Amino acid sequence: MRFQENWLQILQTTFMQHALVGGSLVALTAGLMGYFVITRQNAFAAHALAHIGFPGATGAILVGAPVTLGLAVFCVGGGLLIGLFGKRVAEREVATGTILAFATGLGVLFASLATANASTTTNVLFGNLLAISRDQLWTFGGFTLLVVAALAVIGRPLVFASVDPAVAEARGVPVRALGVAFVVLLALTITMAVQVVGTLLLFALVVTPAAAALRLTARPAGVAALSVAFALASVWVGLVLSAMIDLPPSFFVVAVAVLVWGVTLLATREPRSARPAAPPVGGHTAVPAVPERAR
Repeated sequence: MRFQENWLQILQTTFMQHALVGGSLVALTAGLMGYFVITRQNAFAAHALAHIGFPGATGAILVGAPVTLGLAVFCVGGGLLIGLFGKRVAEREVATGTILAFATGLGVLFASLATANASTTTNVLFGNLLAISRDQLWTFGGFTLLVVAALAVIGRPLVFASVDPAVAEARGVPVRALGVAFVVLLALTITMAVQVVGTLLLFALVVTPAAAALRLTARPAGVAALSVAFALASVWVGLVLSAMIDLPPSFFVVAVAVLVWGVTLLATREPRSARPAAPPVGGHTAVPAVPERAR
């Protein structure tokens, strides 16, 4: 680890510009989707989809296909299965775990067969923001437009179905169809995010910025705006720090996102004096003694 005095020149290189554009596109989609991931209690599904995409990436490496294509096929396919099999939270957890286990087995098999491309497999696990190509930027741009356009159409009913699915379904909102559409959009977001921070560090962009935003506001529009801002800051600051210090950008992106979450957690923590007093043992409220002169 060393400080690089020419970090301004490094930021002007082509690969850094690709990383900045690609990381910004991922931060935009991840920030928008993060609110729904938390509200719908889909954090485990988001984590699982990243691992479900792993055999898609290793399988693509094995046959010589683009890694993004393999990730997208397996992430979207896994998302559709989770959305169709898991209507309730408990059912979704079981379906997600089962699909994850099978996908992990396939990933181990494909990775063992694709030993000649071990470095690419490592990039899938930990991400490599600096390896984003021009072709991948076009793909990321298409995915981002699709996610943003879809949320513009289904955003309002999706918020309703996420906050109170029972009431939404009673009022005729297609909760099941919205759930499937959401998981597909999440799969596209994860397909991009995996190539930035990897399957093992995915939460840093998909969940952590939204969790920090929810500490500051409960309004969906406000959470989305703050979440996108936090995710963008994580990517931009992470890239600058990576140019200044010769370390992988994934580490800095994760570190900045976690730091932002930690700061918001401390800033919004209730002081002890404002917390309600704990009830006495036994659950009974103590009756204050009446002064002698008041009797």
